[in-house]
Amino acid sequence: MVFFYKRTNVLISSILAGLIVLPSIGIVALTNPVRAQKTANPAPTQKKPETNSSKPTPAYPASAPPPRVDPLPDQRELQENAIETDYRVTNLLGDVTGNLWVASWRGLSHIDPKTGKILSRVSLPNVAISALAQDKVGRIWVGNYEGLIRVEPRTSEITAQNLFLPSKRVLSLLIDKRGYLWAGTDNGLALISPDQGLIMTTLKNLPGVSANALTLDADGHLWVGTLDGLIRVNSANALIMKRIADLPGSTVQALAISPEGLIWAGMPNNLLVINPKTGAVLRSVTRLRGRNVTAVRFAQDGSVWIGTNNGLLRLNPNTGAVLDQVAGLPSSRVLALAPDIANKLWIGTSEGLAWLMPQVGTAKPHLAFSRAVK
Repeated sequence: MVFFYKRTNVLISSILAGLIVLPSIGIVALTNPVRAQKTANPAPTQKKPETNSSKPTPAYPASAPPPRVDPLPDQRELQENAIETDYRVTNLLGDVTGNLWVASWRGLSHIDPKTGKILSRVSLPNVAISALAQDKVGRIWVGNYEGLIRVEPRTSEITAQNLFLPSKRVLSLLIDKRGYLWAGTDNGLALISPDQGLIMTTLKNLPGVSANALTLDADGHLWVGTLDGLIRVNSANALIMKRIADLPGSTVQALAISPEGLIWAGMPNNLLVINPKTGAVLRSVTRLRGRNVTAVRFAQDGSVWIGTNNGLLRLNPNTGAVLDQVAGLPSSRVLALAPDIANKLWIGTSEGLAWLMPQVGTAKPHLAFSRAVK
């Protein structure tokens, strides 16, 4: 009996002790909730992908893959990398046979102005042609940025070249009344014997430096348009006779003599009419003030054609009134004019050749010299 009592006391004591310990364990668990949560939620095991062993494994040939093919360039890249053709027509010359020589940056061509048919082409070492002239025997002289060339028109062969000019960059050419050739360069003038192809004299110390344009007055003397006004040169001995400086705009880039003997000087911002005897500026043509005048040519009817960097006009030389304003040009930038060739006005522009019939206000392009036909 006593023994039962003792065991009962021990059991009760153990139970009470357990009740005391268990709450302490619960308190510890509550004071570390994160740890308890980790313990309660163990990390999930990675699930292996299911494989179907019944499907066959794909097999590839043992040969090497085909070589890589570069993609074709797009159309824009082709256009950007293409070499641009220059269609500018820089000079026009009516010859003694009534035909027309066309100087462009694509070469020199001889055409029939009645039909527009190309009669011949001349192969030149440098196609950047800047000036043309025909001597009294009929030979064609071609100035470019590499010098001066003489061409026999019947055979289209080069018969002389590489003359010792003041500069290789030829800007203007003119045959005087004696038949001698004057060549204007960006560093002075040269007088040449066309028959022998020899330099007779040079004028290097030219006021205004560059001989941009040449024309002859009624007395047969030479007028030179320079970077600083006008120079009159004695065509017999190449001595300077007169200088007209202090012109509005300074640079003279186009010259023509009117039937009355007056000088018409085209400038980058003006068109002046000058008395050659006194050197006085008679007037500035009102409609051309502020415009870049690139070509001046008188027609047989007495009117004057004016080419500019932005269009072509025909003026009454006495009043300055605009008679015609030509439309339909390949480009508004006019570079050369040749009136009264086969009853047409021929126009060289920065985008090709065009022609104009009398009493017609719209020009027509010559397709062989335009961007439409390559």
